[in-house]
Amino acid sequence: MLITRYAKIVMSLALASFCLLVTFDNITDYGTNYLFVQHVMSMDTTFPGNALMYRSITNPLLWQIAYALIIAAEGVTGALFFAGAVRLFQVRNEPAEVFNQAKVYTVAACLLAFLVWYFGFMVVAGEWFAMWQSSTWNGQEAAFRFYMAVLGVLIFVNQPDAELPGFVPPPLATPRRRRPDKQKRGETA
Repeated sequence: MLITRYAKIVMSLALASFCLLVTFDNITDYGTNYLFVQHVMSMDTTFPGNALMYRSITNPLLWQIAYALIIAAEGVTGALFFAGAVRLFQVRNEPAEVFNQAKVYTVAACLLAFLVWYFGFMVVAGEWFAMWQSSTWNGQEAAFRFYMAVLGVLIFVNQPDAELPGFVPPPLATPRRRRPDKQKRGETA
């Protein structure tokens, strides 16, 4: 159904909008989330006497590098979602095989989004830097909401699309007839 294809396009656009807006916000309001990265990596709001403090990073240059990598990954994710939506829109009326193959950008965007918000925020920040212990600088719930939305879209987009109603496949090419052996060799009958 064409509406299913449009739903996949719109969902890709919605995720692109989110990622690109987060990227824009992190660039234009750099200081707010830079503080988040600083506190998470320095682990200064985790439980007192935390035995994991040996993992803390207190070097401002490393905070800036980490934050730059986060912003870049969010931006690339948004660009991939946007490219995926554009590509799906371009082939929305094409045969199912073409539309299914065009999902590659959206699938790649979902993978990168999962890596940023699950691996980055849940594994690295949440567990390695014990962000879960902080009542002030804890982004796990927000990250969870987003990567679950991403996984839902990934599952939906990755469902194979059928042919559109009324689609008539092109006729199969007929094989060329072979000449008899005598004519092939240049012999006469």
